[in-house]
Amino acid sequence: MSLSRILLAEDDLLDAELTIQTLRNIPLSNEILHFENGQLLLDYLYGHGDYDGKPAHDPAMIILDLKMPKVDGLEVLRQLKEDKTKKHIPIVMLTSSKEIKDVIESYGYGANSYIVKPVDIKQFEEVVSTMGLYWAVVNHLPRR
Repeated sequence: MSLSRILLAEDDLLDAELTIQTLRNIPLSNEILHFENGQLLLDYLYGHGDYDGKPAHDPAMIILDLKMPKVDGLEVLRQLKEDKTKKHIPIVMLTSSKEIKDVIESYGYGANSYIVKPVDIKQFEEVVSTMGLYWAVVNHLPRR
């Protein structure tokens, strides 16, 4: 059985690259897939659009940016947590927003964690490493 994938929805390509590189440096054996907006991630999970007819297996975790084009992170979170077949997937909000409204809404929709991206690169790497180890290695999901 192969390891579940980690899905990252992040429109800032530098943040995405740094996140992916940090997760690979842990090292995690999980494949990491990057999507530049929430719609592409939803299409991948449900087998729509470019992924028509090929719904994906549930990932080990989803990392969502809050503010993205097409479908933002809150809407992706809301849709997945309302879906009985997807609500068990751990979703971590990884965003630059410190606004309490965003934190409250994220947890209200069922986020498993809300992390504000540190500006300092070393701190960012530490936060992402800790997050990746916990959600992809330590945490246990129900078998599907």
